Amino acid sequence: MAEAMNFPFSRKPAEAPPDLGPSQRARRIAVVLGAGAARGWAHIGVMRELAAMGLRPQIVVGSSIGAVIGACYAAGRLDGIEDFARALTKRRVFGLIDLSFSGGGLIGGERLRERLETALGDTRIEHLPIQFASVATEIGSGNEIWLSKGKLVDAIRASYALPGVFEPVRIGGRWLFDGAIVNPIPITVARALGADTVIAVSIVGDGAGRGAPIPHEPDDEDAPSTAAVAVPAPAGVLSSLTQSATSAFRRQWASGRGPDAPGMASVMVNAFNITQDRITRARLAGDPPDAMITVKVGPIGIFEFHRAAELIEMGREGVRRAREDILGVAEVEAQAE
Repeated sequence: MAEAMNFPFSRKPAEAPPDLGPSQRARRIAVVLGAGAARGWAHIGVMRELAAMGLRPQIVVGSSIGAVIGACYAAGRLDGIEDFARALTKRRVFGLIDLSFSGGGLIGGERLRERLETALGDTRIEHLPIQFASVATEIGSGNEIWLSKGKLVDAIRASYALPGVFEPVRIGGRWLFDGAIVNPIPITVARALGADTVIAVSIVGDGAGRGAPIPHEPDDEDAPSTAAVAVPAPAGVLSSLTQSATSAFRRQWASGRGPDAPGMASVMVNAFNITQDRITRARLAGDPPDAMITVKVGPIGIFEFHRAAELIEMGREGVRRAREDILGVAEVEAQAE
């Protein structure tokens, strides 16, 4: 993790003010923006609609694409990231891809890093007007890393470094990649930062079901030596993504490629979606938010970055559906933006 700042000290440290508790001081509201790749453009609409309701959080936490939007919001650069997202076309998306041959990922990410640094410069997290943190995963140990200090751009890049797609990012002696692997909607981080009320945002696409054990009934053309039962993948474990992907690849290639066999990209995307869904459900069950905004993005794919306009409006609609719950926990009055 990035090194902490060094502050001058005095011989007699100042006494810390007493903790008045949430009932005697202004309640600190946190907005937690979840993972979702391209679908995360919906977070822009969420933040716009929350502002229109008069809600301006003191804490913002994000994972993966949620870290990108959350960081831009905390830095006062939401207009810039929205303009960038709305201007994307399929051609421009491909223009941002710089293939990597280092083995760490398919995309080096330098072009995206340059865009982020142009927008955010050398801004440090601890200098932001709004408290911010992103989540990343440490390669090897599987540790969940909370990035709440240091260079903002590095914290963003580490949080969205999707395994196998983007190269991992090195911060403070650790190699880090996508925070969605361990904590897709990091409510725990917001509470650790002192939030009294947590409003979380979940991006849900088509096919995001609970999953269930299904007994396998072999037919004449598919008769394994023993009966098999499909069991949902274990949640909250770093190795689950690898296990899901490996299993999917084995099934695809061992059974032979028929006319309806899934392609490699489809296998990878489905493995990631299923694993993230299981982890999200497990984490939310253990630490639910005070209010949940569910953004339903339908069939929009996780790499369709050119559909920002639709996604932003879906984000606004998600807030409108949860309006009463939000007003109930945040105690804000509706007002014009």
